[in-house]
Amino acid sequence: MEHKSNIQCLGFIMDGNRRWAKAQGLSSLEGHKKGSEVFADSIQWVRDANIPHAVYYAFSTENWNRSESEINYLMDLFRAWMDKIEEKIGENHKAAKKINIKVIGRVKDFAEDIQTRLHDLEKKNAEFSNPDTTIWVALSYGGRAELIEAVNLAVKNGEDVTENSFEQLLWSKDIPDLDMIVRTSGEQRLSNFLTWRSVYSELHFIEKQWPALTEADFKDILLEYENRERRRGA
Repeated sequence: MEHKSNIQCLGFIMDGNRRWAKAQGLSSLEGHKKGSEVFADSIQWVRDANIPHAVYYAFSTENWNRSESEINYLMDLFRAWMDKIEEKIGENHKAAKKINIKVIGRVKDFAEDIQTRLHDLEKKNAEFSNPDTTIWVALSYGGRAELIEAVNLAVKNGEDVTENSFEQLLWSKDIPDLDMIVRTSGEQRLSNFLTWRSVYSELHFIEKQWPALTEADFKDILLEYENRERRRGA
């Protein structure tokens, strides 16, 4: 059954994989694996709610500071995730509602095989010129890094900028401003997530860790948004 929503762009800070695993007596790696499964499920929830855009904070620029073994495991998870996505692309052609998958961030930070697969994935998804839902995955992303790169491009261009022209230099230039940002695990901060796009976002913090999130929780998120009164500075 579909659940309608007025949200145009929803952001997720997927926090708590390691804490969830620790509470379950599992390794951190198992927490990341379970988190990736919830991520896949949530794409369906977003599509069924008719939300045009959703952005997932999957790997930040700061995450590169984690242990080598954890980073290597996460890279293998990305590869496995892309295997699943490629399998779904054929099904997506036949689906009533089309989903595009796009990536923002410093893709060049990843190994060459991951870079190639991410570029190929975007090419395949580009076949859907008018998707019902676009899923944006932020990889090696940081809000400050995005702004600094845009500033450097503006300086290189040597032209005065407006908000509109500067926006076109951002990695997130094709993403609408976020209506709501949801962070799991009880932490109450944005952690360098989509700085430009979040200036008037509603913020919703959930105590549950990301791997424990359910479709019922997602419906509660939609209800929470509908009950908010958005002022946008007015």
